[in-house]
Amino acid sequence: MKNEIEKYMVIITFISSYFTVFVMSGVILCTPSIAKEFGMNNVVQNWILTAFTLIVTMLTIPAGQIAGKYGFKRTLYISNSIFLIGLIGTLFAHTTEVFFITRLIQSIGIAFVNVCEIAIISLAISKENRGKALGIIITAVYLGNSTSPVISGFLNQNFGWRSIFIISVIFIAISVMLVKTKITPEWKTNENDKIDKIGSLLYMVGIGFLIYGFTTLITNTGKILTILGTIILVIYLVYEFKQKSPSFNVNLLKIKTFTTYNISGMLGYFSVMVFSTLINYYFQYIKGYNSAMTGLILIISPIVMSTTAPFAGKLSDKLHPQKIATVGMTIMTISLIILSFLDKTTPMYIVIIAMILQAFGTGLFSSPNLNAIMSSVDEEHAGYASAGQLAARAIGQSMSLGLLTLIFSWIMGNLNLSSRYADMILKSSEITFIICAIACGFAIIISLIGIRSDKKLN
Repeated sequence: MKNEIEKYMVIITFISSYFTVFVMSGVILCTPSIAKEFGMNNVVQNWILTAFTLIVTMLTIPAGQIAGKYGFKRTLYISNSIFLIGLIGTLFAHTTEVFFITRLIQSIGIAFVNVCEIAIISLAISKENRGKALGIIITAVYLGNSTSPVISGFLNQNFGWRSIFIISVIFIAISVMLVKTKITPEWKTNENDKIDKIGSLLYMVGIGFLIYGFTTLITNTGKILTILGTIILVIYLVYEFKQKSPSFNVNLLKIKTFTTYNISGMLGYFSVMVFSTLINYYFQYIKGYNSAMTGLILIISPIVMSTTAPFAGKLSDKLHPQKIATVGMTIMTISLIILSFLDKTTPMYIVIIAMILQAFGTGLFSSPNLNAIMSSVDEEHAGYASAGQLAARAIGQSMSLGLLTLIFSWIMGNLNLSSRYADMILKSSEITFIICAIACGFAIIISLIGIRSDKKLN
């Protein structure tokens, strides 16, 4: 990167991206320990991650308009501070309720941080370096995934799960100070717009009902909430088309490439989000490994991702990015099909091959898909585009975790996750992997439709 602002923005976004994922991956690995301490059943345990991604999903669209109006740098500083407060609060959580409240605070901060990072990279970094910069951010995500299992497994085994949050507090505090002292410019894309409170509320309520209802679809309440959430989201889209200052510029959806790349991205993230959780369950509940041993094995995937992502990001500045993403999703589909056949006797080398394929495919998919989405719109729409792609990603991730909760509650009821119920855990995992493989197949088809109509990038 040529100037100081670009350099520090990459450093700041690297730190924030890394520790967002570091905490998330650490929590996944330590979920059995957290659930045991607070006496959670499998439904509540699965909600540890689902609730986090649900709140991020609900806030991403409003965050795009708010950050664009008041300034992406200012919002990044405030939201990173909120994330820091949430991390500190978790250190003192001694009940299930307090734990979830502090996770709620973290998710509020992260929703705004994510939007600001992508928007600033698109606005502050020259176009010829944008793919490279996005690749660095994605690398931070995968490095967080790669180091978190080992570090978190060691810390959890020797010092307890709270030690993961102590490390994160230190580095997020550094990120907050860097934004305050090193980033002087401000970026605003819709300073004169009024905040669309009604539109934001419709979106938040609609997406909240839809995702929560989906996780409890086996109940009558779940069915009602799912239908109601869908209706509210349709009303939201109709309402936004009539607004001069919408919470999200829905006219962007008329751009075929923007829409198709977002849908394929959403399905792609839906397909891979449950991977870490299910593989973690497989090693700890089926194979009987402790968290430290599991962490050492889980590091394989993120290492492959972190080496693939920078290459894919840089390559996406030269070749059509969505074509690279489509190759990645094809490899992901193959991996998910292999994983759907896991059982107690599956040879370890088969599991490792599937993990490598999943990691390689995800590395090829993530940053090129992001680059394709951001490149499909003009710079003046960067804030809305950033919020849109993050919302699509978060919806995919939330629905994926919702699927996990739904399938496990359907198969296991309210039983606690334990090696005693290994057969039910395997059955739940098999169904989940099959559904994810099918979704990834649809993502490939939709991606190809977008590529054929892409005059801007072609």
